[in-house]
Amino acid sequence: MNDTFKRVTVLCLVFVAAFFSVHIYRAWQGGYPIFGTKPVIENGQFSPEHATLQTESAVEPSQVPGLIRANDEMIALVERVTPAVVSIDTEILKRERIIDPFRGQVYERDRLTPGLGSGVIVSEEGHIITNHHVIEGHKRIRVVLHDGRSLPATLVNSDKLLDIAVLRIKSGQPDEKFRALKFADSEEVRVGQLAIAVGNPFGLGESVTVGHISGRDRSLSDGQRDLFQTDAAINPGNSGGPLLNHLGEIIAINAAIYSQNRENPGFQGIGFSIPANDVKRTMEYILQKGRPVHGYLGLETRDLNNYFRSVFNYSGQGVVVWDVTPDSPADLAGLKPYDIITAFRGEDVQSTKGFLNRVQRSVVGTKALLSVWRVNNSMNLSSVIGEANPFASDKQIADSGRLASDEAILSTIGLAVRKLPVNSRVRGGVLVTKVAAGSLGQKVGIKPNDFLLEINGSRIRNDQDFYLRLVATAAVKPTEVRVIRENTSRVVTIPAIPRTKGPTD
Repeated sequence: MNDTFKRVTVLCLVFVAAFFSVHIYRAWQGGYPIFGTKPVIENGQFSPEHATLQTESAVEPSQVPGLIRANDEMIALVERVTPAVVSIDTEILKRERIIDPFRGQVYERDRLTPGLGSGVIVSEEGHIITNHHVIEGHKRIRVVLHDGRSLPATLVNSDKLLDIAVLRIKSGQPDEKFRALKFADSEEVRVGQLAIAVGNPFGLGESVTVGHISGRDRSLSDGQRDLFQTDAAINPGNSGGPLLNHLGEIIAINAAIYSQNRENPGFQGIGFSIPANDVKRTMEYILQKGRPVHGYLGLETRDLNNYFRSVFNYSGQGVVVWDVTPDSPADLAGLKPYDIITAFRGEDVQSTKGFLNRVQRSVVGTKALLSVWRVNNSMNLSSVIGEANPFASDKQIADSGRLASDEAILSTIGLAVRKLPVNSRVRGGVLVTKVAAGSLGQKVGIKPNDFLLEINGSRIRNDQDFYLRLVATAAVKPTEVRVIRENTSRVVTIPAIPRTKGPTD
């Protein structure tokens, strides 16, 4: 009994000590006496306190007229440019892997994933510039305008190399003219000048950030150079939006940010934008020819390594010319295999990828000076930039009205082909598997099991290459096809098939 009494007494003492500890702490926090009472609060409200607020500005308006004018001018500028900036909503088809934990099997399925980006209207007819990566793999594109309208968009075409895409929107009003922004001359852009980024970061809607041009001729990799660097805040969702100057002109298209966190990228004061001159030139090519146009010299190069340096007795930078296409601009300029190209248009050449990228982004028809090392001698050669074969790299076929008649062209020609057997692929070409009755292919004498080796003098690589070349050339001119049958070679000519105009022409 005594033990029980002692335990109860100890517990009571502990409770009393804890109670007074909490009371003392609250009194100290509230600022009232420990053994007094709290201030009386009437009707559940604290007693009012008096505060004198400042009624005068830190400086008089007459002292900062420049800041006032700059503030008003920035507001007026933003009000003028934002109607031309749009948000782009896409549905992108992505393939994902699913693991069945019970059967231990892996399945693949296609899933529609929403995407967000920005764009800018550049023509009264409704042409929009954005990034290629914003719409890549799209199944649906919708554009949300400044006034809240949501319109379906058509992809005219895109340039994966430059990361630019051209869209087209149309409203229900046939005579409506869209508010558009002008391209500036990006050659006039200088480090330190004002830069205004407008876009749709994180899907929040229209946002404006202000900074400066931090640098020119930046590169994210050997595959992309000559970008502008800016400290105007660019975040995910800003891609494809414009970078503007103080006149509201487009000096660049925002493309990427620098972030060390690849999983959750965020702005760190370094953004990259594609100069307006490159964007405008690519857009004009796409609108005129339906595809981007890239520069071409007609040579194959290799990166320098220790073996090449020892063989050529050369210790500098550059790329080795491995092969030269006959009658190409490089051949006409006098380039030969095993030459070392050290500079292109006055800039040092460091790698094959960087060199070819600069060639591809050159304006077709312009002259290019190449510095060359040949057998212990340095020389300068001049070449005219040609137009690259659009099928020499991956062709981005637009899902648009402009190419709506491709199936009709292939159906009229009536040829079905497949890759050559493995033991015959060394020479290239395709094998004819079917010729439609009454088709142009049948009329010019092509038969099943014929080998088709060339189109217009260029070697066919595979079946996809054959169809792409056929569609592109047959729409504008007669197409010459080299046919091999029983070791006999001959050339047949398929007449031109005028392409029907689509709704975006």
